[in-house]
Amino acid sequence: MITEPLNPALAAGLHRTAIAIVRAEFPALPKPALAWHPARRAWCVKEVLGHLIETERRGFAGRIRIILASDRPLLESWEQDAVARARDDCARDWGHLFDEFVELRAESVALVTGLQPEDLERGGEHPKVGFLCVADLLHEWVHHDRNHIRQMLANVQAFVWPHMGNAQRFSGE
Repeated sequence: MITEPLNPALAAGLHRTAIAIVRAEFPALPKPALAWHPARRAWCVKEVLGHLIETERRGFAGRIRIILASDRPLLESWEQDAVARARDDCARDWGHLFDEFVELRAESVALVTGLQPEDLERGGEHPKVGFLCVADLLHEWVHHDRNHIRQMLANVQAFVWPHMGNAQRFSGE
């Protein structure tokens, strides 16, 4: 079954929803849960949010701005783990991280809402994946958000798992 692509208004609405999901779930957690790593080299919840911030700047809104400013520009890749280490989000305050995300996302929602139909086919060349148009980025952005929100939720599940006692058997894991 083939689905219809998202238009900018729908994509912007889904970007707003991502803020609502993060706002609803994660401030309720105790501080140790936000900084807990489920495995070696796995990101904690705060590091995942930091990654969403960086992808906002570099990967999605950043690339869309570059594409709109030039004709078929070269798009840069970036080393996500190195950026995460440099940001050191695990040591940062959740409220500041969330405020940073909300501010950037508001700017991005305005950018996406202002896209015109002719903007969606504009694109640039990425060194790893080839040609990316604005429409591709809009769809990947929605997918990417949900993937990392799911990762954050999985961290919470792993955090509470050891304390479930025999109730673990209900999960069949």
